[in-house]
Amino acid sequence: MKKGANLIYLLFTAAALIFIILWQLFFKAGTSFYLVCVIVIVLSLLPFFISYENSKPSAREVSLVAVLSALAVASRAVFYFVPQFKPIGAVVIVSAVCLGPQRGYIIGSLSAFVSNFIFGQGVWTPFQMVALGLVGFAAGVIFKKVKPNRWLLAAIGFVLAFALYGVVVDASSVLTMLTDYTLSGVLAIYAAGCPFSAVFGGATALFLFVFGEAFIKKINRIIVKYGILEESQNEQSIAQNQKIRRKKTAQKAVFSI
Repeated sequence: MKKGANLIYLLFTAAALIFIILWQLFFKAGTSFYLVCVIVIVLSLLPFFISYENSKPSAREVSLVAVLSALAVASRAVFYFVPQFKPIGAVVIVSAVCLGPQRGYIIGSLSAFVSNFIFGQGVWTPFQMVALGLVGFAAGVIFKKVKPNRWLLAAIGFVLAFALYGVVVDASSVLTMLTDYTLSGVLAIYAAGCPFSAVFGGATALFLFVFGEAFIKKINRIIVKYGILEESQNEQSIAQNQKIRRKKTAQKAVFSI
């Protein structure tokens, strides 16, 4: 994926987060959080559809993204009775390593929204969507430049789950629990959330260390076997060639006149 698409994706994600914060501060009394979740999903997926004409994802690729999203939801549901100890972050990171940052964001955002139908929807849902999406996006960008191994997967997974996910999600607590926004109040809420973020980060690191490499190999084997990403690249090349041909045809028509 081109750097320009990455920038567009981050801009729309920032817009989604800003919208959530403004809604929470000024419009929370009369607005349904379901509506906010839908808007966040649209903003999160919009860059995917903007780049659709260039990337042309195949049906197999869309199916793989859907399966990995469902797997992320199931992995969170399995550990329903263990607070914060969930492998969903590991599944999102592994998916992003194999499929890239854009698809990693989509899988993270959608899995957070869908899994909350099991764990309960609330004002925290949009924050979890953005946070888990950013975890997938960041993992895709990082591991596009470095080769993953179990130690690196575990270390980066812990940092992303603890710091990135924790900071964004705890922002919902800041906005809902505080009436006077002071530095001491904000720091107190983030300090109270640190143990929960640490457990989630530890679970993510543990699952990545034990299962990460094997999971990546299996997903890559599926990608290679069915030529999933190659299909999209071929369709992209075909679309570009057709665009060039149309441009040349139009130029010939102008010169013939």
